[in-house]
Amino acid sequence: MTTRCGVLGWPVRHSRSPAMHNAAYAALGLDWRYVHLPVPPGLLAETVRALGGSGYRGANVTIPHKEAALAAADEASAAAREIGAANTLTFRDDGTVVADNTDAGGLLDALGEPPAGLRCLVLGAGGAGRAAAWALREAGAAEVWVWNRTPERARELAASLGVRALERPRPADLIVNATSVGLGGGMDATDALAALGLAGMEPPRILADMVYGAEPTALCEWAARAGAHVVDGLEILVRQGARSFRIWTGQEPPLEVMRRAARA
Repeated sequence: MTTRCGVLGWPVRHSRSPAMHNAAYAALGLDWRYVHLPVPPGLLAETVRALGGSGYRGANVTIPHKEAALAAADEASAAAREIGAANTLTFRDDGTVVADNTDAGGLLDALGEPPAGLRCLVLGAGGAGRAAAWALREAGAAEVWVWNRTPERARELAASLGVRALERPRPADLIVNATSVGLGGGMDATDALAALGLAGMEPPRILADMVYGAEPTALCEWAARAGAHVVDGLEILVRQGARSFRIWTGQEPPLEVMRRAARA
């Protein structure tokens, strides 16, 4: 019987996780299948409960369900509990749902260098922003600042994770875009920078953009033109997906296979 996994989100058709995971299963000869699972807000908890009894081993979780996914689980890893959001669910044979967060470790893996001692600015205070702020704090960043278009959410995140909320973005060594700005393309650099409060600011030394699409995002192009080290959303997707793959299958993920499939 084929083992199933999927990605829960709304919208979710843009996700390249199915291509990436299915390529990895094929490379290792696993009889597994990974699919899109579009779920509107308000229906996540009952969907999660149904998946375990329908042959599913696991699910990734994307916008806007990461915080709700943690609440829907029976157990959670220390990382997911401390972050307050989950992007990986595992369905055990006894019906237990376990939440984890591979966004945090995946971001650090994708950066390729430790952020220790850096001034870091996280844009966005949703589930991805919470994971980024927690990961950078745990990895020894000198400062972790959070900005959000709704200031109350940034202040709430900062209070819960012991980082600092900003009323407006400021120059940093590393910027992480954990908002949806740029999702779907069609946005130029001027509009993207204005939407993120970065207009007139010099690019950072390192930029990580969790958004991805068919072409580099306007934010990635802005940073790349200035010679910044740019980590795009596809590499972050691959790295968090690899960690989820390891949790579900118990096998080492074929990283290059996953990377090629995500970028194809």
